[in-house]
Formats: sequence, structure tokens, C-alpha cells
Amino acid sequence: MDKDEAVRICEEILAYDFDNPLLLVQALTHPSGAATPDDSYERLEFLGDAVLGYVICELLFKKYPNRNEGVLTKIKSAVVSRETCYRVAQNLKLQGVMLVGRGVLQEKLPPSILANAVESVIAALYLDGGIKIARRFILQHFSPEVAKLSESITYDNYKSMLQDMAQKEFGAIPEYFILDEQGPDHCKCFKVAVKINGHYFPPAWGNTKKNAEQHAAENALSLLLQPKQIPCDCD
Repeated sequence: MDKDEAVRICEEILAYDFDNPLLLVQALTHPSGAATPDDSYERLEFLGDAVLGYVICELLFKKYPNRNEGVLTKIKSAVVSRETCYRVAQNLKLQGVMLVGRGVLQEKLPPSILANAVESVIAALYLDGGIKIARRFILQHFSPEVAKLSESITYDNYKSMLQDMAQKEFGAIPEYFILDEQGPDHCKCFKVAVKINGHYFPPAWGNTKKNAEQHAAENALSLLLQPKQIPCDCD
């Protein structure tokens, strides 16, 4: 595929027409296909990584006002990771428009190269159209990853988040109690409540003890994060 064809197809993929198509050519050019190192995507990748990080941080800061810095950092790291960028590259089918040199098989490009290409394309969009265009692209293609990874990471951290808050606010460690069990041995459900400094919070059910504890911690956090909320005793 020649450069003009790659630009045409990629502009269709991106739904954006470049004022300076050479930026897109550079973003799609693997070092093996570049006349000089500066003609490949490597410098653009450096900038694109920063632009992606900025937009994702801005999104997380606005979208999750009650998440602490530690959780936001974990979500951001997962969203801007090589694995996530590679999934975005696959969805966009960027592999088909990469410009490579002799001896490099376009159909066998490793995930790291395609992840780099996503970052370089972000930089090209930023340099050609400004932050508004780059942000539009990032939000369109990374927002689903934000939602998925945020749910997974936050769920896994409810207990640790609650422990941090309990130690800071009450100087105490959360305690978890099984209140009830239902179902046969091979398919039990558990009802768990968390107690902090003598106060019980609303219990929660889960299909494992661990899941029930996470849901109970979530219940406690939802109350503690409300303004002037006083923990309530409950059975």
C-alpha cells in the first residue's frame, strides 16, 4: 500500500481529514519503512502518550468525583496501557494501513507496534487539529475501556478503599461478619455486614464470601462519602 492510499483509508477510519497529511504518514510509518528515524512514528508516539494521559486524567477527574487518587491512578494506568491501546488499534484496523519496510510483514506486526501507532495517531490529530480533535478521538475510542476498567478496578478496591478511609476517619480497621448463608453447598450465597468502630453498615449478599465482603464495603463507602452521614447500627 502506498502512502496516499494509507492516508485515504486512515482518514476514513478516523472520520477526520488532515490539513497536513504528512503528519498522518509519519504516524503510520514504522521505523523499518522510514528514510530517517525522524520520519517514523517514534517522536509522535512520545507526544501522543502525553496527550492520551492528559485527556484520560481529565475524564476520570470529572467522571468520578468520589474516587480517591490511588484508584484514579490505577484506572488511568490501565486505560493508557499498551494492552488497551492495542485493543483500540485492533478495533480501528490500523494494522492494514501501517507503512512498513522490506522484511517486515504487515499482517504480523506485534501488539506493541500497533499500540505505538495509536499514540502516534493521537499526536498527529493533536498537531493537526488541536486538543479538541484529539480529545474527540480519545473519548470516542477509549471511553468504553474507561467504563470497563473502572468497574473492574474499583470493585476490586472497595475493601482497600474502605480500610484506608476507616483508618483515617476513625482510627479503626473494618471487620466483616457473615450474617446468613443460603443455598446448597455447591452454590451458596452469603450475607455479610461490615463493622467499623462499633457501627454496623447495611449488609450485602454475594455468591462468594469475597464478593459479599466487597459489596458490603461498597455499601459502607456509599454512606461514608455522603456529607455528614452518620453510620447506623443495623442487624
